[in-house]
Amino acid sequence: MDKLGKQSLLMHKKFGGKLAIVSKVPLQTAADLSLAYTPGVGEICKIVASNAALAKTYTIKRNTLAVVTDGSAVLGLGNIGPMAALPVMEGKAILHKKFADIDAFPICLDTQDVEKIIETVKMIAPVFGAIQLEDISAPRCFEIERRLQKELDIVVLHDDQHSTAVAVLAALINSLRVVQARGLPKSKKQAEGLHYQIVINGAGAAGIGIANLLIAYGFKNLIVVDSKGALYSSRADLRDEKLSLAKKTNPQRIKGSLFEALKKADVFIGVSKAGLLKPAMIKLMNKKPIIFALANPVPEIMPAEAARVGAMTVATGRSDFPNQINNALTFPGIFRGALDNNVRLITQKMLIKAAENLAAMVKNPSAKKILPSLFDKKVVPTIAKAIKNDI
Repeated sequence: MDKLGKQSLLMHKKFGGKLAIVSKVPLQTAADLSLAYTPGVGEICKIVASNAALAKTYTIKRNTLAVVTDGSAVLGLGNIGPMAALPVMEGKAILHKKFADIDAFPICLDTQDVEKIIETVKMIAPVFGAIQLEDISAPRCFEIERRLQKELDIVVLHDDQHSTAVAVLAALINSLRVVQARGLPKSKKQAEGLHYQIVINGAGAAGIGIANLLIAYGFKNLIVVDSKGALYSSRADLRDEKLSLAKKTNPQRIKGSLFEALKKADVFIGVSKAGLLKPAMIKLMNKKPIIFALANPVPEIMPAEAARVGAMTVATGRSDFPNQINNALTFPGIFRGALDNNVRLITQKMLIKAAENLAAMVKNPSAKKILPSLFDKKVVPTIAKAIKNDI
């Protein structure tokens, strides 16, 4: 255990976790109690019973969010279960409160059955204004998100897919400005004609979410690699989301390992495992490549190693290196916008606009500065502006 791990253990033990519930209203007198609880609360019940939409006016529903997990794909730790996932979900909840003033609560479900997860979320949904699905393994996460988006009347978003993709797209926009690689696309139409070769290593929730958003933005020359090699449309073992993605990517039908996919590539985006990108692989890429090594807590390659073999812009998911790409930068603003603007379904257009807004916050990006700080108070409202129904 390293020094940081020991410090974190001591902090969590001292406070008994990171999250608490506090009252918004005074409870000092009998009169206070009569207003907040019985008998006064009866009037609120009757009004909401007559019109359920008024729950957003008179209850916590307008600003509450459930962070829902089954503990099946937590950080780089894998399937550690709901109890062990709780510290991460607590962390998500306090990030919502700190940066977006959203009242979020962790819901760690002791099942990995798709139908039971869907049923449970639907049953608890009346309390919440939004559902953030978190750390649920692929491919189950895709069906759970689709079904809940269809069957609930509140916004549902799988954070690992979409919030991560927004951060990656914003970082890529600014990284391309830094390396001046064939000119930055100014519109979707122009982007479709460019030939950046982008390799995404990892075809789980994050990798598929990133690939789909980059395609929606206009990039076409993508190769997605899973543990068995590059995805291509005739690969016999592909099903569902992977097969759908294979039909939209890898136009040259490159087969083989990550090693083969990286030849003459311009961009590497890793959402996979520690140490998978070797310096020799970067040497196969075009000059001054962009390297996003986002595996957590240990990236696919350390930034210093990547820089030594010619990488121009290097990013990781960690806060102790320059250029942190992490969904913590984006999900508070995405959900703040959804709650404020009564958005029921978050679209790719909204997410692209959010990424463009985020990228534009960095006026003069450099190899060491491609994204704004998480602590920049303008980040949340800048992203939230993009999450509205007229985008």
